[in-house]
Amino acid sequence: MIHKPWGMISQFVNPAKRKKKLLGDLHDFPKGTMAIGRLDVPSEGLLLLTTDGKVSAEIRSHKYEKEYYVQVDGIITQKEIEQLQTGVEIGFNGKKYMTKPGKAFIIDDPKFPLRSMKIRDERHGPTSWVSIIITEGKFRQVRKMTAAVGLPTLRLIRVRIGKIKLGNLDISGVKEVDNLM
Repeated sequence: MIHKPWGMISQFVNPAKRKKKLLGDLHDFPKGTMAIGRLDVPSEGLLLLTTDGKVSAEIRSHKYEKEYYVQVDGIITQKEIEQLQTGVEIGFNGKKYMTKPGKAFIIDDPKFPLRSMKIRDERHGPTSWVSIIITEGKFRQVRKMTAAVGLPTLRLIRVRIGKIKLGNLDISGVKEVDNLM
């Protein structure tokens, strides 16, 4: 497992040859290592890595919950929480898509270390935190879900996949996990 920092691509090879940081820059991983799923460049948190494609496919399936702590622009209410729980309409591949029901609840500021790129400060209005737990993973789904309820995502941190938790792993930290499933 790795704690992906903000600003990094969730892959080991950059086909676009842009000057972006890659996961392989953080540690000497075995040949053939791949990320199980992805986090977009501005997202942070738990990424699982493997050299086994079957394990990757299993964990990306709908059998495993993925939990995200999301800082949103504004104060989230119970009404928005209920919308996130029942599913919201987002755009995916140029079509409208209704997300599957999931779990969502308001949380206190989880006090993660500051990001390398400042988000903003209190002069821009209030923010709040929500935990969102889903079993699917469409492109930028969590960001699209919070936007659909009128609260754009400011910071997104994946904290759990299945039973594996990010815990207090340092940003850019790597930890071997014996059993991913």
